[in-house]
Amino acid sequence: MPGPMMDRPLLISDLIEHAETYHAKMEIVTRRVEGDYIHRYTYADAAKRARQLANALQKLGVKEGERIGTLAWNTYRHYEVYFATSGIGAVCHTINPRLFAEQIEYIVNHAEDSYIFVDLTFVPIIEGLISKMPKVKGFIIMTDEEHMPDSSVDNLICYETLIADESDEITWPRLDENAPAALCYTSGTTGNPKGVMYTHRSTIIHAYACCMREALDVSGMTTILPVVPMFHVCAWGVPYSASMAGAKLVMPGAGMDGASLHELIETEQADTLLGVPTVWLGLLNHMDSIGKKLDCVDKVVIGGAAAPLSMIKDFQEKHDIFALHAWGMTEMSPLGTVNSMTPAMKALPIEERYQLQLKQGRPVYGIELEIFDDNDNSLPHDGKARGRLMARGPWVASEYYKNDDQSAFDSGWFDTGDVSTIDENGYMQIVDRSKDVIKSGGEWISSIEIENFAVGHPAVKEACVIGVPHPKWDERPLLLAILNEGLSTTGQELLDFVSDSIAKWWIPDDVIFVSELPHTATGKLLKVNLREEYKDHLTAKETT
Repeated sequence: MPGPMMDRPLLISDLIEHAETYHAKMEIVTRRVEGDYIHRYTYADAAKRARQLANALQKLGVKEGERIGTLAWNTYRHYEVYFATSGIGAVCHTINPRLFAEQIEYIVNHAEDSYIFVDLTFVPIIEGLISKMPKVKGFIIMTDEEHMPDSSVDNLICYETLIADESDEITWPRLDENAPAALCYTSGTTGNPKGVMYTHRSTIIHAYACCMREALDVSGMTTILPVVPMFHVCAWGVPYSASMAGAKLVMPGAGMDGASLHELIETEQADTLLGVPTVWLGLLNHMDSIGKKLDCVDKVVIGGAAAPLSMIKDFQEKHDIFALHAWGMTEMSPLGTVNSMTPAMKALPIEERYQLQLKQGRPVYGIELEIFDDNDNSLPHDGKARGRLMARGPWVASEYYKNDDQSAFDSGWFDTGDVSTIDENGYMQIVDRSKDVIKSGGEWISSIEIENFAVGHPAVKEACVIGVPHPKWDERPLLLAILNEGLSTTGQELLDFVSDSIAKWWIPDDVIFVSELPHTATGKLLKVNLREEYKDHLTAKETT
């Protein structure tokens, strides 16, 4: 029989109301996309505007379960969209604008977005795709009338005009906590992107977990700056956890360069930063160039890709900042592990501590991790055995949204696609990938898709794309190609050929023509040896 406790649903609307009531005067600060000034207001202000937006959406006819897209940076308006959409039972669908146009087209149509909120930066994207998104009723441009763009798109709606005359009072519907709240798509590393639908319950529990000391340690004493974009797995849940704890929330807008970040960090005295290694490399290089120290920052959370030892040392030895890895995936909301400071870590000699900091960390409460061999046998947690990394927990997806391929969830665990070790103290470290995808600057690149376009060149018989280490981007694609007998092309001509079909940041950094490529017994390309053979290629190329 159920225990005698109140059955109250965990809802995102209750979260914004809590922030308004108990953290009313805490600030949300944004570098505006318009570039004219720093915007600042409070959680109370944000909650009122979110209610205005919610009323406006309902007047537009938005119903429960309807998907509302966003193509937007980290700003106060995007924050309002998060809560207004989910609050009325719609689904906030954040779209990664860095994806190739065909992927964005697929994602919008697969999700069946009815409206899309668009920052000024991304208006050209919708102009290029307007004829290919027939179910989108309108595009809400996230600005005021003064900054509305001249555009070939007819159905543009000004954000500020949309909400201006709306009431700031609403009775939020009492939804089922398992109702959908937000939708994010993977980057389509193999085949089309896959959607992951988060619920109110999973989002709130994930926010609780982020606030824990052993996780991101978000509290009312925190001034947090998420450089990780709000279009990338909901900015790792920061808009929710910051609202829950009453942290001061600092939004960088589109200003992701070192100088802009440094200015915002110093002005707002941010003490907790979150982002991918590429961003931190830019910040560290800027600080070196001006000879200054990040005095106010306590910790930098690094996710999306593994940080090199040199970066961890630079933060510690030049800025007295603790750099900690966090690992997760879109399918995991995304938080899975965090390598937070512990008494045992603090007691280690510094060089030993650095080696421990290189690991992705230990699971936060709620997440279970296990490693398995190819026969589905669990492997020992000894820091040596390498296996397929599997995860499960209350904020881990159980299936993909409207997708036929659910094989990653067949076992009752989520197969992350990574290969890792887990040591005797529970520290997990990613050591390889079971799929031949490339992670560059925290974003996935599909090797197979590039290969398929490359072999479309009449001179190319076979193509293979591998990820090789890069000093700035962590990994970059390298294209290996076999030419058809009697035909020729140059590396630049081949890159120009594929550049018409893929996103700019997917274009390989170099081309190597080879006479043969290794294959497995089943005819698949064997890339492990190639990655080892060419691991120094780009580094050597840059120094010559």
